[in-house]
Amino acid sequence: MLEPERRPSGQHRICSGPKRRSPPFNSGTVAKIRINNANHKVDVPLSERSAGFVWFFSFLAQFKQMRKKAPGAVILLDEPGLTLHGKAQADLLRYIIERLLPQHQVIYSTHSPFMVPVDRLEDVRVVEDVIERDERNRPIVKGTKVSADVLTVDKDTLFPLQAHLGYEVTQSLFVGANTLLVEGPSDILYLQAASHALKARKREGLDTRWTVCPSGGIDKVQSFASLFSGKGINIAALCDYGTGDKSKVQRLRTSQILKAEGILVATDFTGKEESDIEDFFSPALLAKIVNETYGLKGKNALKEDDFTKPEAVIRQVKQVEALFNVMDASVPEFDHFTPASWLLHHQEVLSEDSAEVNESLDRFEQAFKALNALLPRK
Repeated sequence: MLEPERRPSGQHRICSGPKRRSPPFNSGTVAKIRINNANHKVDVPLSERSAGFVWFFSFLAQFKQMRKKAPGAVILLDEPGLTLHGKAQADLLRYIIERLLPQHQVIYSTHSPFMVPVDRLEDVRVVEDVIERDERNRPIVKGTKVSADVLTVDKDTLFPLQAHLGYEVTQSLFVGANTLLVEGPSDILYLQAASHALKARKREGLDTRWTVCPSGGIDKVQSFASLFSGKGINIAALCDYGTGDKSKVQRLRTSQILKAEGILVATDFTGKEESDIEDFFSPALLAKIVNETYGLKGKNALKEDDFTKPEAVIRQVKQVEALFNVMDASVPEFDHFTPASWLLHHQEVLSEDSAEVNESLDRFEQAFKALNALLPRK
C-alpha cells in the first residue's frame, strides 16, 4: 500500500509502519509519498487527492507489481475509471489496449460511453437482463444474456455504445483537419462558385484542404469551435458583419477558442461598415444573379442603382429583401439559398470578362488568400 508523504528536505522516504496503526499498516515497510502540483506550488498526501486520481494511481502501482509476479494473468475489472473524467477514461482505455492487452487478457464491465473501444467493436459483448412478456403480459425472466451482436439488443442496454458512436460521429461529421466555418449553406455555394471561376483563370481560389462547414450564425461559431477544438482541428471562421455583431466578434477573438487571426469578417474585404458574403458581388452582378434566379423582369427587375440610392440599406442582401417585400404576390418569396444554388449551376456567369465580374472575383480572391495563409505549410 502506498501512502504519500515527504520530508521537509523534499525527499521521499521509506519507513517502518507505526505500531499505533491498524493492521496491515502497523508493520512492514511503508512508502510515504506526496503528490506535487507544480501549477499551484503545493503538494498534498495522496489521500487528499480525488477518488479518480487515487484509483488510477493505485491501479498503475498494482499492475506494475502484477507484471513481475503474475505474467500473462487474466485481469478482471468492474467499472474501471468510474470516478475519472471522460478524457481520463479514454486515456485508461488506451492504456489497457496498448499496455495490458499485448501480455494479458482483460475483461471489464462498464456503463460509460468513454470506455467503449469503438475501434474494436468485435471485442465488445453486451450484457442484459432479458425479460419477455407472455400473452397475458406477465413477465417471463429469461436470465442474463451475453450478446456479441452489439447492434441488435435492447436500446437501453445499447445506450453507452450509441452515445460513444454519436460522439465519434460528431467529431468527424462535416469537419476535416482544416475546417472553415461560415454562417450558412449559401455561403458555401458562393465560395465554391467563386473559387472555381478564379482557378479557371489561373488565379488563387480556396485551397482544397479547407472543409467548409455551416455553423448557423456568428452566435454559434464559438459553440461549434468549442465542440471540435479538442480534436486538434485547424479552425477558421468567415462571418457576416452587421449591427450588433461587433461585440460578438470581439468576444470571439478574445475567447482564445479560435486564434484571433483566424476570425475573418466580410467587411475585411468589402470596405463597408456592414457586409454579408453577398457584398462580395458588385451591385450589378448581384442584381443579375437575383433577376435570373427568380425570373424578374420589367418593373420587378433589380437594377444596379437600387443598391446605390441614398435610402438603400448598406448590406446588399438586406436591400434585396426590402425590395422583394414591396413586389406583388406573383413574385416568389426571397431566400438566401436559392440565388446561391442558381449561381452554382450557372457558373458561366462568372466566366465573363466584365467589370462587374472582375470586381467581384477580386474580393473573393482577397478573402481566399487570407484564408489560405492560415493553413499549415505543405
